[in-house]
Amino acid sequence: MTLIQWFIFFLIIQVVHFAGTWKLYQKAGRKPWEAIVPVYNAIVLMKIINRPTWWVILLFIPIVNLIMFPVVWVEILRSFGKNKTADTILGVVTLGLYIYYINYAVDVTYIPNRSLKPTTSSGETVSSILFAVVVATLIHTYIIQPFTIPTSSLEKTLLVGDFLFVSKINYGPRTPMTTVALPMVHDSIPFTKTKSYLIEPHLPYFRLPGFQKVQHNDIVVFNWPTDTVYDFSGKHTQGVYKPLDKKTNYVKRTVGLPGESLEIKDGVVYTDGKELILNDRAKLQYSYTVVTDGTPIDQNFILRDLKTTEPFGYTAVDTMLFYALTFDNVERLKTLSNVKSITRIIDKTATTAIFPHTKNWTQDNLGPIPIPKKGQVVKLNAETLPFYKRVITAYEHNTLETNGEEIKINGQPVTEYTFKQDYYYMMGDNRHNSLDSRYWGFVPEDHIVGKPVFVWMSLDQNVPWSKAIDKIRWERMFTTVGGNGEPVSYFKYFVILVIGWIGYDFYKKRKAKRNS
Repeated sequence: MTLIQWFIFFLIIQVVHFAGTWKLYQKAGRKPWEAIVPVYNAIVLMKIINRPTWWVILLFIPIVNLIMFPVVWVEILRSFGKNKTADTILGVVTLGLYIYYINYAVDVTYIPNRSLKPTTSSGETVSSILFAVVVATLIHTYIIQPFTIPTSSLEKTLLVGDFLFVSKINYGPRTPMTTVALPMVHDSIPFTKTKSYLIEPHLPYFRLPGFQKVQHNDIVVFNWPTDTVYDFSGKHTQGVYKPLDKKTNYVKRTVGLPGESLEIKDGVVYTDGKELILNDRAKLQYSYTVVTDGTPIDQNFILRDLKTTEPFGYTAVDTMLFYALTFDNVERLKTLSNVKSITRIIDKTATTAIFPHTKNWTQDNLGPIPIPKKGQVVKLNAETLPFYKRVITAYEHNTLETNGEEIKINGQPVTEYTFKQDYYYMMGDNRHNSLDSRYWGFVPEDHIVGKPVFVWMSLDQNVPWSKAIDKIRWERMFTTVGGNGEPVSYFKYFVILVIGWIGYDFYKKRKAKRNS
Protein backbone atom coordinates (compact mmCIF):
# COMPACT_ATOMS: atom_id res chain seq x y z
CA MET A 1 0.00 0.00 0.00
CA THR A 2 1.15 3.52 -0.78
CA LEU A 3 1.19 6.31 1.79
CA ILE A 4 -1.92 7.81 0.21
CA GLN A 5 -3.71 4.47 0.44
CA TRP A 6 -2.67 4.17 4.09
CA PHE A 7 -3.94 7.68 4.80
CA ILE A 8 -7.32 6.85 3.26
CA PHE A 9 -7.42 3.59 5.23
CA PHE A 10 -6.59 5.50 8.43
CA LEU A 11 -9.44 7.98 7.79
CA ILE A 12 -11.87 5.10 7.18
CA ILE A 13 -10.89 3.59 10.54
CA GLN A 14 -11.64 6.93 12.21
CA VAL A 15 -15.11 6.99 10.65
CA VAL A 16 -15.74 3.37 11.70
CA HIS A 17 -14.66 4.22 15.26
CA PHE A 18 -16.87 7.33 15.36
CA ALA A 19 -19.93 5.49 14.05
CA GLY A 20 -19.63 2.80 16.71
CA THR A 21 -18.74 4.87 19.78
CA TRP A 22 -20.02 8.47 19.58
CA LYS A 23 -22.99 7.78 21.89
CA LEU A 24 -20.69 6.08 24.38
CA TYR A 25 -18.38 9.11 24.36
CA GLN A 26 -21.46 11.22 25.12
CA LYS A 27 -22.57 8.97 27.98
CA ALA A 28 -19.06 9.28 29.43
CA GLY A 29 -19.48 13.06 29.56
CA ARG A 30 -17.53 13.84 26.40
CA LYS A 31 -18.57 15.56 23.17
CA PRO A 32 -19.61 13.27 20.27
CA TRP A 33 -17.22 15.02 17.86
CA GLU A 34 -14.28 13.94 20.05
CA ALA A 35 -14.80 10.40 18.75
CA ILE A 36 -13.78 11.30 15.19
CA VAL A 37 -10.68 13.49 15.59
CA PRO A 38 -7.65 11.29 14.77
CA VAL A 39 -5.24 10.60 17.67
CA TYR A 40 -7.16 12.98 19.94
CA ASN A 41 -10.04 10.49 19.99
CA ALA A 42 -7.65 7.81 21.22
CA ILE A 43 -6.36 10.09 24.00
CA VAL A 44 -9.92 10.81 25.11
CA LEU A 45 -10.79 7.11 24.90
CA MET A 46 -7.93 6.27 27.28
CA LYS A 47 -9.46 8.70 29.80
CA ILE A 48 -12.87 7.08 29.34
CA ILE A 49 -11.60 3.55 29.95
CA ASN A 50 -9.33 4.78 32.76
CA ARG A 51 -6.10 3.66 31.10
CA PRO A 52 -2.80 5.59 30.78
CA THR A 53 -2.38 7.95 27.84
CA TRP A 54 0.79 6.18 26.67
CA TRP A 55 -1.39 3.28 25.57
CA VAL A 56 -2.17 5.43 22.53
CA ILE A 57 1.39 4.84 21.29
CA LEU A 58 0.83 1.08 21.40
CA LEU A 59 -2.20 1.48 19.13
CA PHE A 60 0.04 2.81 16.36
CA ILE A 61 2.87 0.25 16.59
CA PRO A 62 2.43 -2.45 13.91
CA ILE A 63 1.88 -5.99 15.24
CA VAL A 64 1.61 -4.69 18.81
CA ASN A 65 -1.60 -2.90 17.85
CA LEU A 66 -3.13 -6.23 16.80
CA ILE A 67 -2.94 -7.23 20.47
CA MET A 68 -3.99 -3.84 21.80
CA PHE A 69 -7.17 -3.44 19.71
CA PRO A 70 -8.99 -6.40 21.34
CA VAL A 71 -7.78 -5.22 24.75
CA VAL A 72 -9.27 -1.76 24.13
CA TRP A 73 -12.56 -3.26 22.84
CA VAL A 74 -12.93 -5.25 26.05
CA GLU A 75 -11.99 -2.22 28.17
CA ILE A 76 -14.71 -0.15 26.47
CA LEU A 77 -17.32 -2.80 27.21
CA ARG A 78 -16.27 -3.06 30.85
CA SER A 79 -16.35 0.71 31.24
CA PHE A 80 -20.05 0.53 30.46
CA GLY A 81 -20.89 -2.41 32.72
CA LYS A 82 -20.46 -5.25 30.21
CA ASN A 83 -18.28 -7.49 32.37
CA LYS A 84 -19.65 -10.93 31.56
CA THR A 85 -17.56 -13.53 29.76
CA ALA A 86 -20.09 -13.55 26.91
CA ASP A 87 -19.58 -9.79 26.41
CA THR A 88 -15.80 -10.26 26.26
CA ILE A 89 -16.09 -13.08 23.72
CA LEU A 90 -18.56 -11.14 21.55
CA GLY A 91 -16.35 -8.05 21.66
CA VAL A 92 -13.36 -9.99 20.38
CA VAL A 93 -14.90 -12.43 17.85
CA THR A 94 -16.92 -9.64 16.19
CA LEU A 95 -13.71 -7.58 15.80
CA GLY A 96 -15.21 -4.88 17.99
CA LEU A 97 -18.48 -4.60 16.08
CA TYR A 98 -20.37 -5.75 19.19
CA ILE A 99 -19.68 -2.23 20.48
CA TYR A 100 -21.99 -0.94 17.71
CA TYR A 101 -24.82 -2.94 19.28
CA ILE A 102 -24.02 -1.51 22.71
CA ASN A 103 -23.77 2.00 21.25
CA TYR A 104 -27.17 2.00 19.54
CA ALA A 105 -29.37 -0.75 20.99
CA VAL A 106 -28.53 -1.01 24.69
CA ASP A 107 -29.11 1.56 27.42
CA VAL A 108 -25.82 1.35 29.30
CA THR A 109 -24.40 3.50 32.09
CA TYR A 110 -20.82 4.73 32.18
CA ILE A 111 -18.79 3.59 35.20
CA PRO A 112 -16.22 6.29 36.03
CA ASN A 113 -13.11 5.40 38.03
CA ARG A 114 -13.91 1.71 37.79
CA SER A 115 -11.53 -0.78 39.40
CA LEU A 116 -8.93 -2.04 36.93
CA LYS A 117 -8.18 -5.17 38.95
CA PRO A 118 -9.61 -8.29 37.29
CA THR A 119 -12.51 -9.77 39.26
CA THR A 120 -11.40 -13.38 38.65
CA SER A 121 -8.10 -15.25 38.77
CA SER A 122 -8.52 -16.25 35.12
CA GLY A 123 -9.01 -12.61 34.19
CA GLU A 124 -5.83 -11.69 36.04
CA THR A 125 -3.95 -14.48 34.24
CA VAL A 126 -5.16 -13.31 30.83
CA SER A 127 -4.21 -9.71 31.64
CA SER A 128 -0.72 -10.79 32.72
CA ILE A 129 -0.24 -12.88 29.58
CA LEU A 130 -1.37 -10.04 27.31
CA PHE A 131 0.96 -7.60 29.02
CA ALA A 132 3.86 -10.06 28.70
CA VAL A 133 3.11 -10.61 25.00
CA VAL A 134 3.01 -6.87 24.33
CA VAL A 135 6.34 -6.28 26.09
CA ALA A 136 7.98 -9.28 24.42
CA THR A 137 6.70 -8.20 20.99
CA LEU A 138 8.11 -4.70 21.46
CA ILE A 139 11.51 -6.11 22.48
CA HIS A 140 11.50 -8.70 19.68
CA THR A 141 10.52 -6.18 17.01
CA TYR A 142 12.53 -3.13 17.97
CA ILE A 143 15.37 -4.08 20.33
CA ILE A 144 16.66 -7.64 20.24
CA GLN A 145 15.56 -10.88 18.56
CA PRO A 146 16.49 -14.53 19.17
CA PHE A 147 18.02 -16.25 16.16
CA THR A 148 19.35 -19.75 15.44
CA ILE A 149 22.29 -20.56 13.17
CA PRO A 150 20.83 -23.06 10.69
CA THR A 151 23.74 -23.63 8.25
CA SER A 152 27.52 -23.99 8.37
CA SER A 153 28.42 -21.03 6.13
CA LEU A 154 29.97 -19.23 9.14
CA GLU A 155 31.20 -22.44 10.78
CA LYS A 156 33.93 -21.97 13.41
CA THR A 157 32.98 -18.31 13.87
CA LEU A 158 29.32 -19.19 14.50
CA LEU A 159 28.38 -22.85 14.84
CA VAL A 160 25.31 -24.72 13.69
CA GLY A 161 23.18 -24.91 16.81
CA ASP A 162 24.21 -21.51 18.18
CA PHE A 163 21.30 -19.51 19.60
CA LEU A 164 21.96 -15.81 19.19
CA PHE A 165 20.57 -12.52 20.37
CA VAL A 166 20.46 -10.21 17.35
CA SER A 167 20.47 -6.50 18.13
CA LYS A 168 18.03 -4.38 16.13
CA ILE A 169 19.26 -1.09 17.61
CA ASN A 170 22.84 -1.22 16.29
CA TYR A 171 21.82 -0.50 12.69
CA GLY A 172 18.39 0.88 13.62
CA PRO A 173 15.20 -1.22 13.92
CA ARG A 174 12.88 -1.49 10.93
CA THR A 175 9.20 -0.91 11.49
CA PRO A 176 7.26 -4.01 10.40
CA MET A 177 6.08 -3.93 6.79
CA THR A 178 3.63 -6.81 7.16
CA THR A 179 1.14 -5.29 9.57
CA VAL A 180 -1.08 -8.33 10.12
CA ALA A 181 1.00 -11.19 11.51
CA LEU A 182 1.39 -13.36 14.57
CA PRO A 183 3.73 -11.72 17.08
CA MET A 184 7.23 -13.11 17.65
CA VAL A 185 7.18 -15.63 14.80
CA HIS A 186 8.70 -15.29 11.34
CA ASP A 187 7.13 -16.57 8.13
CA SER A 188 5.25 -19.63 9.41
CA ILE A 189 3.28 -20.76 12.43
CA PRO A 190 5.44 -23.02 14.64
CA PHE A 191 5.13 -26.78 13.96
CA THR A 192 3.14 -26.09 10.80
CA LYS A 193 3.86 -24.89 7.29
CA THR A 194 1.05 -22.37 7.50
CA LYS A 195 1.80 -18.77 6.66
CA SER A 196 1.87 -16.58 9.77
CA TYR A 197 0.98 -13.29 8.07
CA LEU A 198 -1.23 -11.52 5.53
CA ILE A 199 0.44 -9.80 2.60
CA GLU A 200 -1.99 -6.89 2.73
CA PRO A 201 -2.17 -4.34 4.17
CA HIS A 202 1.52 -3.52 4.26
CA LEU A 203 3.61 -0.49 5.19
CA PRO A 204 6.48 1.02 3.17
CA TYR A 205 10.02 0.47 4.43
CA PHE A 206 11.14 2.70 7.29
CA ARG A 207 14.12 2.34 9.62
CA LEU A 208 14.56 4.12 12.94
CA PRO A 209 18.00 5.65 13.60
CA GLY A 210 20.75 3.30 14.79
CA PHE A 211 24.07 4.13 16.42
CA GLN A 212 26.36 2.58 13.82
CA LYS A 213 26.65 1.73 10.13
CA VAL A 214 27.41 -1.71 8.72
CA GLN A 215 31.20 -2.05 8.47
CA HIS A 216 33.72 -4.51 7.04
CA ASN A 217 33.87 -7.73 9.09
CA ASP A 218 30.45 -7.19 10.65
CA ILE A 219 28.41 -10.37 10.90
CA VAL A 220 24.93 -9.35 9.82
CA VAL A 221 21.49 -10.98 9.85
CA PHE A 222 19.44 -10.02 6.80
CA ASN A 223 16.49 -11.18 4.74
CA TRP A 224 17.68 -13.33 1.88
CA PRO A 225 17.02 -11.12 -1.19
CA THR A 226 16.19 -13.96 -3.62
CA ASP A 227 14.20 -16.06 -1.16
CA THR A 228 12.24 -19.01 -2.58
CA VAL A 229 12.66 -21.26 0.46
CA TYR A 230 9.86 -22.43 2.74
CA ASP A 231 12.23 -23.71 5.40
CA PHE A 232 15.65 -25.31 5.88
CA SER A 233 14.39 -28.90 5.63
CA GLY A 234 15.39 -29.01 1.97
CA LYS A 235 12.07 -28.15 0.36
CA HIS A 236 12.49 -25.51 -2.35
CA THR A 237 9.77 -24.12 -4.59
CA GLN A 238 10.55 -21.65 -7.34
CA GLY A 239 8.41 -18.55 -7.41
CA VAL A 240 7.50 -18.44 -3.70
CA TYR A 241 6.61 -14.84 -2.86
CA LYS A 242 7.24 -13.40 0.59
CA PRO A 243 7.07 -9.79 1.77
CA LEU A 244 10.50 -8.28 2.36
CA ASP A 245 10.48 -8.64 6.14
CA LYS A 246 9.20 -12.22 5.95
CA LYS A 247 11.93 -13.52 3.68
CA THR A 248 14.22 -16.17 5.14
CA ASN A 249 16.74 -14.85 7.66
CA TYR A 250 20.37 -15.32 6.59
CA VAL A 251 23.60 -14.54 8.44
CA LYS A 252 26.86 -13.70 6.66
CA ARG A 253 29.95 -11.54 7.03
CA THR A 254 30.13 -8.11 5.38
CA VAL A 255 33.06 -7.99 2.93
CA GLY A 256 32.00 -5.16 0.60
CA LEU A 257 30.50 -1.76 1.43
CA PRO A 258 28.47 0.70 -0.68
CA GLY A 259 30.54 2.44 -3.36
CA GLU A 260 33.43 -0.04 -3.21
CA SER A 261 34.81 -2.21 -5.99
CA LEU A 262 35.21 -5.84 -4.92
CA GLU A 263 37.38 -8.61 -6.37
CA ILE A 264 38.20 -12.13 -5.27
CA LYS A 265 41.60 -13.51 -6.34
CA ASP A 266 42.36 -17.13 -5.50
CA GLY A 267 39.78 -16.97 -2.70
CA VAL A 268 41.13 -13.74 -1.15
CA VAL A 269 38.81 -10.70 -1.04
CA TYR A 270 40.04 -7.30 -2.20
CA THR A 271 38.13 -4.04 -1.88
CA ASP A 272 39.26 -1.04 -3.90
CA GLY A 273 42.45 -2.95 -4.70
CA LYS A 274 43.39 -3.70 -1.07
CA GLU A 275 43.19 -7.08 0.64
CA LEU A 276 40.37 -7.22 3.16
CA ILE A 277 41.87 -7.91 6.59
CA LEU A 278 39.49 -9.83 8.85
CA ASN A 279 39.57 -9.73 12.63
CA ASP A 280 41.33 -12.61 14.35
CA ARG A 281 38.07 -14.17 15.52
CA ALA A 282 37.08 -14.85 11.90
CA LYS A 283 37.85 -18.46 10.97
CA LEU A 284 38.06 -18.70 7.21
CA GLN A 285 37.76 -22.20 5.79
CA TYR A 286 38.65 -23.60 2.39
CA SER A 287 38.74 -27.02 0.76
CA TYR A 288 42.10 -28.83 0.75
CA THR A 289 43.64 -31.96 -0.68
CA VAL A 290 45.84 -33.77 1.83
CA VAL A 291 48.33 -36.30 0.49
CA THR A 292 49.48 -38.97 2.95
CA ASP A 293 51.95 -41.85 2.79
CA GLY A 294 48.98 -44.17 2.34
CA THR A 295 48.13 -44.31 6.02
CA PRO A 296 44.72 -42.73 6.75
CA ILE A 297 44.48 -39.84 9.19
CA ASP A 298 43.07 -40.96 12.51
CA GLN A 299 39.38 -40.12 12.95
CA ASN A 300 39.91 -39.14 16.59
CA PHE A 301 42.50 -36.59 15.47
CA ILE A 302 40.01 -35.08 13.04
CA LEU A 303 37.31 -34.77 15.69
CA ARG A 304 39.50 -33.83 18.64
CA ASP A 305 42.34 -31.75 17.20
CA LEU A 306 40.79 -30.37 14.03
CA LYS A 307 37.48 -29.96 15.81
CA THR A 308 35.62 -30.37 12.56
CA THR A 309 32.70 -32.55 11.61
CA GLU A 310 32.48 -31.10 8.11
CA PRO A 311 32.28 -33.81 5.43
CA PHE A 312 35.51 -35.17 4.02
CA GLY A 313 36.36 -38.08 1.77
CA TYR A 314 38.97 -40.07 -0.08
CA THR A 315 39.75 -39.38 -3.71
CA ALA A 316 42.56 -41.94 -3.80
CA VAL A 317 44.32 -44.35 -1.43
CA ASP A 318 46.84 -41.73 -0.36
CA THR A 319 44.75 -38.59 -0.87
CA MET A 320 42.05 -37.06 1.32
CA LEU A 321 39.73 -34.24 0.40
CA PHE A 322 38.73 -31.91 3.24
CA TYR A 323 35.87 -29.52 2.50
CA ALA A 324 36.29 -27.02 5.34
CA LEU A 325 39.63 -26.50 7.05
CA THR A 326 40.77 -23.39 8.87
CA PHE A 327 44.37 -22.17 8.65
CA ASP A 328 44.86 -23.52 12.18
CA ASN A 329 43.56 -26.93 11.04
CA VAL A 330 46.13 -26.93 8.25
CA GLU A 331 48.98 -26.21 10.66
CA ARG A 332 47.84 -29.07 12.91
CA LEU A 333 47.72 -31.47 9.98
CA LYS A 334 51.29 -30.55 9.02
CA THR A 335 52.48 -31.93 12.36
CA LEU A 336 51.40 -35.46 11.41
CA SER A 337 54.20 -37.73 10.22
CA ASN A 338 52.01 -39.45 7.61
CA VAL A 339 51.02 -36.16 5.90
CA LYS A 340 53.24 -35.43 2.87
CA SER A 341 51.58 -32.32 1.47
CA ILE A 342 48.53 -30.05 1.90
CA THR A 343 47.19 -27.98 -1.01
CA ARG A 344 44.37 -25.47 -0.87
CA ILE A 345 41.90 -26.02 -3.69
CA ILE A 346 41.33 -23.04 -5.98
CA ASP A 347 38.06 -23.41 -7.85
CA LYS A 348 38.72 -23.09 -11.59
CA THR A 349 35.26 -24.12 -12.76
CA ALA A 350 34.03 -21.05 -14.65
CA THR A 351 30.25 -20.74 -14.57
CA THR A 352 27.49 -18.21 -15.18
CA ALA A 353 26.00 -19.28 -11.83
CA ILE A 354 28.29 -16.62 -10.35
CA PHE A 355 26.76 -13.13 -10.14
CA PRO A 356 26.11 -11.21 -12.41
CA HIS A 357 25.55 -14.42 -14.41
CA THR A 358 27.04 -13.05 -17.63
CA LYS A 359 30.74 -13.68 -16.87
CA ASN A 360 32.70 -16.91 -16.81
CA TRP A 361 33.85 -16.39 -13.23
CA THR A 362 34.48 -18.84 -10.41
CA GLN A 363 33.73 -18.66 -6.70
CA ASP A 364 37.45 -18.11 -6.03
CA ASN A 365 38.18 -15.64 -8.85
CA LEU A 366 35.70 -12.95 -9.78
CA GLY A 367 35.29 -9.23 -10.22
CA PRO A 368 35.72 -6.39 -10.17
CA ILE A 369 32.14 -5.88 -8.96
CA PRO A 370 30.95 -2.30 -8.33
CA ILE A 371 28.76 -2.16 -5.20
CA PRO A 372 25.91 0.40 -5.46
CA LYS A 373 25.75 3.34 -3.08
CA LYS A 374 22.78 5.58 -2.31
CA GLY A 375 22.86 8.70 -4.50
CA GLN A 376 25.57 7.27 -6.77
CA VAL A 377 24.99 7.85 -10.50
CA VAL A 378 26.15 5.08 -12.86
CA LYS A 379 26.21 4.75 -16.62
CA LEU A 380 23.89 2.12 -18.05
CA ASN A 381 24.94 0.06 -21.03
CA ALA A 382 25.18 -3.57 -22.10
CA GLU A 383 28.32 -4.06 -19.97
CA THR A 384 27.05 -2.50 -16.71
CA LEU A 385 23.34 -3.38 -16.81
CA PRO A 386 23.74 -7.02 -15.61
CA PHE A 387 25.21 -5.72 -12.31
CA TYR A 388 22.26 -3.40 -11.69
CA LYS A 389 19.27 -5.06 -13.36
CA ARG A 390 17.90 -6.67 -10.19
CA VAL A 391 18.67 -3.55 -8.15
CA ILE A 392 16.65 -1.39 -10.53
CA THR A 393 13.68 -3.76 -10.80
CA ALA A 394 13.34 -5.96 -7.71
CA TYR A 395 14.88 -3.74 -5.02
CA GLU A 396 14.02 -0.24 -6.24
CA HIS A 397 10.73 -1.17 -7.92
CA ASN A 398 11.12 0.20 -11.44
CA THR A 399 10.16 -1.28 -14.77
CA LEU A 400 13.06 -2.01 -17.10
CA GLU A 401 13.00 -2.61 -20.85
CA THR A 402 15.81 -3.15 -23.33
CA ASN A 403 15.61 -2.92 -27.11
CA GLY A 404 19.00 -3.41 -28.71
CA GLU A 405 21.21 -0.76 -27.10
CA GLU A 406 18.24 1.29 -25.88
CA ILE A 407 17.41 1.03 -22.16
CA LYS A 408 14.10 2.29 -20.74
CA ILE A 409 13.26 2.70 -17.06
CA ASN A 410 9.58 3.32 -16.29
CA GLY A 411 9.03 3.82 -20.02
CA GLN A 412 11.65 6.56 -20.40
CA PRO A 413 14.94 6.13 -22.36
CA VAL A 414 17.92 6.45 -19.99
CA THR A 415 21.70 6.28 -20.13
CA GLU A 416 22.33 6.45 -16.36
CA TYR A 417 20.71 5.58 -13.06
CA THR A 418 20.81 7.00 -9.50
CA PHE A 419 20.58 4.46 -6.66
CA LYS A 420 17.94 4.99 -3.97
CA GLN A 421 19.63 3.02 -1.17
CA ASP A 422 22.91 1.42 -0.10
CA TYR A 423 23.94 -2.15 -0.93
CA TYR A 424 26.36 -4.63 0.62
CA TYR A 425 28.33 -7.71 -0.43
CA MET A 426 28.06 -10.59 2.06
CA MET A 427 30.02 -13.85 2.24
CA GLY A 428 30.27 -16.87 4.52
CA ASP A 429 33.55 -17.77 6.24
CA ASN A 430 33.15 -21.33 4.94
CA ARG A 431 34.19 -20.13 1.50
CA HIS A 432 33.55 -23.34 -0.45
CA ASN A 433 30.25 -24.12 1.28
CA SER A 434 28.29 -20.90 1.41
CA LEU A 435 25.38 -19.60 -0.64
CA ASP A 436 26.16 -15.88 -0.57
CA SER A 437 26.57 -12.72 -2.65
CA ARG A 438 28.80 -14.56 -5.10
CA TYR A 439 25.67 -16.31 -6.34
CA TRP A 440 22.81 -13.82 -5.90
CA GLY A 441 24.45 -10.43 -5.71
CA PHE A 442 23.93 -7.48 -3.40
CA VAL A 443 22.09 -7.19 -0.09
CA PRO A 444 19.93 -4.03 -0.05
CA GLU A 445 20.01 -1.84 3.04
CA ASP A 446 16.28 -2.36 3.59
CA HIS A 447 16.91 -6.13 3.96
CA ILE A 448 19.23 -5.66 6.96
CA VAL A 449 17.68 -7.15 10.13
CA GLY A 450 20.35 -6.66 12.78
CA LYS A 451 23.71 -7.52 14.28
CA PRO A 452 24.37 -10.72 16.28
CA VAL A 453 25.86 -9.68 19.61
CA PHE A 454 25.55 -12.65 21.96
CA VAL A 455 25.48 -16.47 21.92
CA TRP A 456 23.18 -17.37 24.82
CA MET A 457 22.98 -21.11 24.11
CA SER A 458 24.80 -23.58 21.84
CA LEU A 459 23.79 -27.16 21.11
CA ASP A 460 26.02 -29.65 19.31
CA GLN A 461 23.93 -31.15 16.49
CA ASN A 462 26.12 -34.28 16.44
CA VAL A 463 25.41 -35.24 20.06
CA PRO A 464 22.08 -36.93 20.91
CA TRP A 465 19.74 -35.53 23.57
CA SER A 466 20.36 -38.67 25.61
CA LYS A 467 23.73 -37.05 26.40
CA ALA A 468 22.26 -33.66 27.26
CA ILE A 469 25.23 -32.52 29.35
CA ASP A 470 27.63 -33.16 26.48
CA LYS A 471 25.23 -31.73 23.89
CA ILE A 472 25.48 -28.24 25.39
CA ARG A 473 28.61 -26.37 24.33
CA TRP A 474 29.16 -24.82 27.76
CA GLU A 475 32.21 -22.83 26.66
CA ARG A 476 30.09 -20.92 24.10
CA MET A 477 27.22 -19.98 26.40
CA PHE A 478 26.88 -16.23 26.96
CA THR A 479 29.80 -15.32 24.71
CA THR A 480 30.01 -12.21 22.55
CA VAL A 481 30.02 -12.57 18.76
CA GLY A 482 32.20 -9.68 17.64
CA GLY A 483 35.63 -8.43 18.61
CA ASN A 484 39.10 -9.94 18.61
CA GLY A 485 40.64 -12.74 20.59
CA GLU A 486 39.08 -15.96 21.81
CA PRO A 487 35.41 -15.73 22.82
CA VAL A 488 34.95 -15.22 26.56
CA SER A 489 32.02 -16.89 28.33
CA TYR A 490 30.04 -14.76 30.77
CA PHE A 491 27.89 -17.72 31.84
CA LYS A 492 29.20 -17.77 35.42
CA TYR A 493 28.28 -14.11 35.87
CA PHE A 494 24.79 -14.87 34.58
CA VAL A 495 24.43 -17.73 37.08
CA ILE A 496 25.62 -15.45 39.93
CA LEU A 497 23.11 -12.79 38.85
CA VAL A 498 20.22 -15.28 38.74
CA ILE A 499 21.10 -16.74 42.15
CA GLY A 500 21.40 -13.23 43.57
CA TRP A 501 18.00 -12.23 42.19
CA ILE A 502 16.32 -15.40 43.53
CA GLY A 503 17.87 -14.77 46.94
CA TYR A 504 16.77 -11.13 46.95
CA ASP A 505 13.22 -12.01 45.87
CA PHE A 506 12.99 -14.70 48.59
CA TYR A 507 14.26 -12.25 51.22
CA LYS A 508 11.82 -9.53 50.12
CA LYS A 509 8.81 -11.87 50.21
CA ARG A 510 9.81 -13.27 53.60
CA LYS A 511 10.22 -9.77 54.99
CA ALA A 512 6.83 -8.69 53.62
CA LYS A 513 5.23 -11.78 55.19
CA ARG A 514 6.75 -10.97 58.61
CA ASN A 515 5.60 -7.36 58.42
CA SER A 516 2.07 -8.42 57.55
